[in-house]
Amino acid sequence: MKKIQQTIALSYEEICQGKSPWVPLGKFMHDFFGNFAEQRQELVKEPIQEPQDCTEEQHRWAAFCAASVDYLCQKYDIPCPGWANDPAYVLAEPWYNSPYADLPDVRQELEEETPEPFKRRNIYCSDRIYANKFEIAQDLRQRRSA
Repeated sequence: MKKIQQTIALSYEEICQGKSPWVPLGKFMHDFFGNFAEQRQELVKEPIQEPQDCTEEQHRWAAFCAASVDYLCQKYDIPCPGWANDPAYVLAEPWYNSPYADLPDVRQELEEETPEPFKRRNIYCSDRIYANKFEIAQDLRQRRSA
């Protein structure tokens, strides 16, 4: 049985269907970093489709998906698809993706450490947002064997 690739477009579609965002994004990350690492460009090329009656929450996640694609393409030297740089994915108001965003110190820390593709879209999150567990594990193995 062939596994369906969890593209960013599919992840966003599942978010719009009501799934908790980190479930489909986690599946996307697992495919991007592990299952289909050799097909990364394929996983990000298809544009996301915002619903006609898009809620503010869905729009935030659309911007987050676009920022994610931009960030991952830069990090892994993949051509960034044009759809990810659409100005529609720049939020009018800052969005702090943290349960502690009401704390000024947390906001300041997020503003300082957020990767540039997210900042450009007015999204503030941890610089570890897309930590690659496969690369982290390999780095630990190399350190232990040195």
